[in-house]
Amino acid sequence: MMKERNFDDFFTMCRSRAIMQALEEDRYDGDVTTLATIEPGKNGQGVIKAKSEGVLAGLAVAEEVFRGIDRKLDVFPMVGEGAKVTAGVPVLRVQGNVASLLVAERTALNFMQRMSGIATRTRMYVEKVAHTGAVILDTRKTAPGLRYFDKEAVKIGGGRNHRYGLFDLVLIKDNHIDAAGGVAQAVSKARHYLEEKGMMMKIEVEVRSPEELEEALQGRPDIILLDNFAVEELPAAVSEARNREPGILLEASGNVNLHNVHPIAETGVDFISVGELTHSVTALDLSMTVRLIE
Repeated sequence: MMKERNFDDFFTMCRSRAIMQALEEDRYDGDVTTLATIEPGKNGQGVIKAKSEGVLAGLAVAEEVFRGIDRKLDVFPMVGEGAKVTAGVPVLRVQGNVASLLVAERTALNFMQRMSGIATRTRMYVEKVAHTGAVILDTRKTAPGLRYFDKEAVKIGGGRNHRYGLFDLVLIKDNHIDAAGGVAQAVSKARHYLEEKGMMMKIEVEVRSPEELEEALQGRPDIILLDNFAVEELPAAVSEARNREPGILLEASGNVNLHNVHPIAETGVDFISVGELTHSVTALDLSMTVRLIE
């Protein structure tokens, strides 16, 4: 019997473990500055504001960070995930023990700034292809240990996640093809493995030329990745694939940027994967101001 795997528990574990590790590496055995200067029991309020324009992401993660330090902190998001913000706009308010606010501050900001930077960049790509049916995808080019957050930010920005890791999609790339003896052999082996293991999972194969596209179409995978095809080569490849296998999905990848994503989308591909969404992040500038509450 074929079975579809569910990874929700694994994703939750990745998120929680990464947050606790981030707090631990910053705090270790204590915030000596706060311990030395802040009287115990002082209460206050922290407000996080945007310092530049962008798309906000990471509010739920920031809340988990603050509560990871102190369960008694009250956290109040002031905008929604994915909201467009401008400089000076307050985005989150947190209230409670001042020492707890100060210990959690930088870790919460780090997550929010990176995630908001990714969401902002993703939104730019999504808006460039909005007039077409193309979907913007991320890749596995994420910061080690931060994949959950990087991919969550892409979703908040309006993109869609490609495979999370090596376990949730068969993606046959150039090295697999060369080692397996060709495109057709690799697809055939992958299909046999899934059937043997009773696994319900899509098969995607990367092709680098019209000749490999021809081989891939014979193997009838679920998705064909057109890797590093020039924009002017894509229409013919899309036409050939649609004529031969109308239901097959097509992904364009390789050297995609904001200047060429528009014409790539207009060739009729279903997906466009963009590595720079997560491997070349420009963080959104955010800051937190704390004041005492008498």
